[in-house]
Amino acid sequence: MDWRDQGILLTTRRHGESAAIIEVFTETRGRHAGVVRGGTSRKLAPVLQPGAQLDLAWRARLEDHLGTYQVELLRSRAGVILGDRRALAGLTAVCTLLAICLPERAAHPRLYRQTMLLLDLMDQPDLWPLAYLRWELALLEDLGFGLDLTQCAATGATTGLAYVSPKTGRAVSAAGAGVWADRLLPLPPCLLGEGAAEDAEIARALRTTGHFLHHHLAPQLGDRPLPQARARYLDLLDRPTIGGPT
Repeated sequence: MDWRDQGILLTTRRHGESAAIIEVFTETRGRHAGVVRGGTSRKLAPVLQPGAQLDLAWRARLEDHLGTYQVELLRSRAGVILGDRRALAGLTAVCTLLAICLPERAAHPRLYRQTMLLLDLMDQPDLWPLAYLRWELALLEDLGFGLDLTQCAATGATTGLAYVSPKTGRAVSAAGAGVWADRLLPLPPCLLGEGAAEDAEIARALRTTGHFLHHHLAPQLGDRPLPQARARYLDLLDRPTIGGPT
């Protein structure tokens, strides 16, 4: 059994004395693991960094075996953002969320394409935060926990939407919320795709998407905790940046 494809490196862990087990995300094979012989060597260790775009050749005796990879670096993404703690936290959050949330060997081509678009914006700090929010919405949608923000769940109105139901993920208008408003999640305009947004507004929106990651998706994954990198990214997003990336 063998195949060849491109993929995004998600995780790397040591295997034996010199090998590494990597997990990659490909368009046609989904999240797929394999062994890289010599993966901890001076030659390959710098290549096997989260977010790297790799040319992959996978081989195994049987399809359900772990198999081995031969890898070639196509693009290193971590290298271009080494001085930006926020971008590094965001990159780690993306890779770790995919490693935790995606079922093994199940294709998610639409999410793969959106992930590629997001990672290609990593060196553009003005665009990245909003693109990351769009990506989390796509992650929830692709895994069956998408939010329905088209109209108010209580009144059917398409205007004045101000909240999200924490149970159903549906939008609720200010008029429809009534006395239940304090039990609902905020619906910042950026969640509706209404133009540009400040970092503080995006951070509020990510707390809303985080509720569904934690309370809806995580229970289906054995209540695995969300990666610390996501919390770190959210914390850095809340801080004002002075004099460029920190």
